[in-house]
Amino acid sequence: MSEPSIWLLLDSGPGAAAFNMALDEALLGAMPRLGRPVLRFYGWTESAASFGYFQRHAEVERLTRLLPLVRRPTGGGLVPHDADWTYSLAVPFGHEWYGLKAEESYHRVHEWLRAAFAELGMPAELAACARKAGPGECFVGHEESDLLWQGRKIAGAAQRRTRDGLLIQGSVQPPPLALAREDWQQAMCSVASQQTGVAWKPFAPDAEFAARVQDLIRQKYGLAAYHRKR
Repeated sequence: MSEPSIWLLLDSGPGAAAFNMALDEALLGAMPRLGRPVLRFYGWTESAASFGYFQRHAEVERLTRLLPLVRRPTGGGLVPHDADWTYSLAVPFGHEWYGLKAEESYHRVHEWLRAAFAELGMPAELAACARKAGPGECFVGHEESDLLWQGRKIAGAAQRRTRDGLLIQGSVQPPPLALAREDWQQAMCSVASQQTGVAWKPFAPDAEFAARVQDLIRQKYGLAAYHRKR
């Protein structure tokens, strides 16, 4: 029997918008040092909205009343964070996920979500094609391989690849069934263990990692000028 693949797990709880984006970018930058994937679950201490790295702030602020607006390190469109379930996945350079094309990694992460919801008795499906309904908004219409429930998009994601690794940031808009966030998180871990042999190990950020998060807040995500830079 082959050895299990050890992945790290972090449930960081609710955080401010700047902290959440800084922590995800710090995870990506730490991939060479950590050497293995990290799955992070987190929430928000404030109603907020994140927008894609390449979007224009002036255009985005016309689409939502949620504040603050925070620029993500990944691409994609505007995502509301007033009641969603948020996660990120960072994998190091050279890992199997890193070698996938963007379309393949997008499909794979949503297939993982679909299987987790199926384990909870909620039959979702992946979109076979795109259906645009509004420019710039992630959850208006849907893209190919987005996760749908009864035709409505309930999960989307954005990605970024660097020399350090791959970062996927995803949002699950609360499904209309009475599901608990904790049960969904457990199902995500269970599916990965059952289907791909992942063994989970808690990730405890050390002082170096924590300092990097605070640096990113001071130098980038905590600055209004950064979010308005384009």
